[in-house]
Amino acid sequence: MRKIIIAGNWKMNMLFTEVEDFLFELSDNLEEKNLNSVEVVICPPSVYLELSSDIADDSKFFIGAQNVNDNSNGAYTGEISAAMLDSMDIPYCIIGHSERRKYYAESDEVINAKLKKLHENEIVPIFCIGETLTQREQNITKDIILSQLNGGLKDVKIEDNVIIAYEPVWAIGTGKTATPAQAQEIHALIREWLEENYSKDVSGNTPILYGGSMNPENVKELLIQPDIDGGLIGGAALDVSKFSSMVATAVEL
Repeated sequence: MRKIIIAGNWKMNMLFTEVEDFLFELSDNLEEKNLNSVEVVICPPSVYLELSSDIADDSKFFIGAQNVNDNSNGAYTGEISAAMLDSMDIPYCIIGHSERRKYYAESDEVINAKLKKLHENEIVPIFCIGETLTQREQNITKDIILSQLNGGLKDVKIEDNVIIAYEPVWAIGTGKTATPAQAQEIHALIREWLEENYSKDVSGNTPILYGGSMNPENVKELLIQPDIDGGLIGGAALDVSKFSSMVATAVEL
């Protein structure tokens, strides 16, 4: 049975003075909960990884990075390698987020290289895919999703070491959310692709998260869909009460 994963992506938010308060409060909120079926992940800005990881060591949540470079090392000022993340015992890393694709022109080829570097260092990628509003209106959503899967996972062996996050770009930070039926349709498509290209076991064991304005009001309706295994949460992950509430909902399912 796949675990539910509730992951918070802080993006470029939070000041150093706010991080400890948030994480200690989250730790307290999770302390009495039975999280056997739920995994909680926080992805802070890279400058907070060490602090966050130290707090997570004594808590019931895990830490993930928001990005990684596709090279092993070298003259790449400001970048972070997978080996660096591994040396800090960071277990997860987001790649392919729509904001990286849009603002930094990251291609499927680059994302594929990043994923492979993470695997070389035994870090689980949270691999993001999704269509824009224009692409949805053109009725090419499925083509875009399949193209991103084929490109991002090219020559990648999957066991229990990839998390896929479907994030319709038109629903990120807009307050708009794909309906449960819309989200489920694409999650089912992804799972079918995994079975066709890998195996039924890989399809059945790979968590697929929904990312796109998930919040305390819609989290239950989304999580009860058969192929939605959690959320990659942006705005609501910056409010510890809202985020903790979403975890509590997941625990109750």
